[in-house]
Amino acid sequence: MIVNELVRQKPLTAAQWTKRIAWRHAVGIFAVAFALFPLVWMISASFDTIGSLSAQKLIPNNPGLENFRTLFGNPDQPYLTWLKNSIIISSANAVLQMFIGATAAYALSRFRFKGRKLTLMTILVVQMFPQLLAATSIFLMLADLGKSIPFLALGQTSALIIVFAGGALGINAWMLKGFYDTIPAEIDESAKVDGASHAQIYFRIILPLARPVLAVITLLSFIGTMNEFLITSVILGGNQKSLTLAVGMQQYIDGQYSAHWGPFAAGALIASVPVMILFLYLQKHVVAGLTAGANKG
Repeated sequence: MIVNELVRQKPLTAAQWTKRIAWRHAVGIFAVAFALFPLVWMISASFDTIGSLSAQKLIPNNPGLENFRTLFGNPDQPYLTWLKNSIIISSANAVLQMFIGATAAYALSRFRFKGRKLTLMTILVVQMFPQLLAATSIFLMLADLGKSIPFLALGQTSALIIVFAGGALGINAWMLKGFYDTIPAEIDESAKVDGASHAQIYFRIILPLARPVLAVITLLSFIGTMNEFLITSVILGGNQKSLTLAVGMQQYIDGQYSAHWGPFAAGALIASVPVMILFLYLQKHVVAGLTAGANKG
């Protein structure tokens, strides 16, 4: 009967198709175009030899590699050094934020101790304040610490990594705690009956189950550190060899009378490659983690 009804169903007229389906396609096409336009513009600007926003076209008239030569051939603005610093700092920060946030979230989710609710509320309230408010205090604190602890002095990448590692603890802990709360506590109890310690439960049971959200946190931490400008510029200062891409590339467009948008776009295009590689790698792990959990269930 269902087959007969489908056979007898009349095809949509042009007016019906426009009313029911066409607007969905239009919205989807607009959303995709809106998302892809900055990327297309960046690719076009990186190969455009004019280097001017007012004369920029979607398809450059005289495409070339001049912007890339300028980017790599200027010793006063060492792009490759900035790229290396950004990858090192972002990778270290992503691993530290993931591990510290996962450990703190496990304690807040599984253990019941005095001050637990106050700790959760404090973490939530702290996230309400903008990062700009901490810039001055971080600068003064590192200026004093650098006198006795050299690797925490201003201009040191290790100081920047430590500041970033603690800065995202709140949001990561809250995100992971919500995920840990969905994991049945009976799993922990069964492991304890078998003689497993808290460390064994955490590393061998909980972390593998939390692999999808850990991958998301790692990816967001890496991207956030690559794009961070304010705190990075405050801590690293003006030493060209210790800058990251976000701070160093700003020199191409902060001129009072001129801005070099061509090399800036070329540098941004190259900087997107590590992020895309990490995204593709972690995407595979997220899918594998979700599939493994579904198979076990």
